[in-house]
Amino acid sequence: MSRATRKPSAARKAEARPAMQQQAEIFRRSRRDRAAEIAQDYVETIADLTASLGEARVVDLARRLGVTHVTVNRTLARLRQAGYVNTRPYRAIFLTEAGYKLAEECRRRHKTVVAFLRSLGISEKVSEMDAEGIEHHVSPETLAAFERLLRKR
Repeated sequence: MSRATRKPSAARKAEARPAMQQQAEIFRRSRRDRAAEIAQDYVETIADLTASLGEARVVDLARRLGVTHVTVNRTLARLRQAGYVNTRPYRAIFLTEAGYKLAEECRRRHKTVVAFLRSLGISEKVSEMDAEGIEHHVSPETLAAFERLLRKR
């Protein structure tokens, strides 16, 4: 039997298990992070629409986020279950207290990341675009470091 077709020994299998478990946890975390990122984008957009238009509707969310109304409705169902929004058929979408709190936290992180990137000499347009991705994944420790550095300037 060639080396390539030989089955792994019990010891090799045992060694591989923790690595597989670690990889699975990394993928689980990544999926949770993506779901959290979507929730954050939605509540932030709902808050913006409410502030600028007086209400947030499915059609407005779909346009602003570049998705279909079906996607918006599915996501709103998840946000309702998570306690971030209240919805009624043919009515506007309303953030709950938890939804407003999350939206404010997202805005704060976004502004901090944009300010940090701008302090590095990055253009406003690129800073805004890059912050949209970074804000969702930056750790509290890193965000605090950004804020400390910005206070020194």
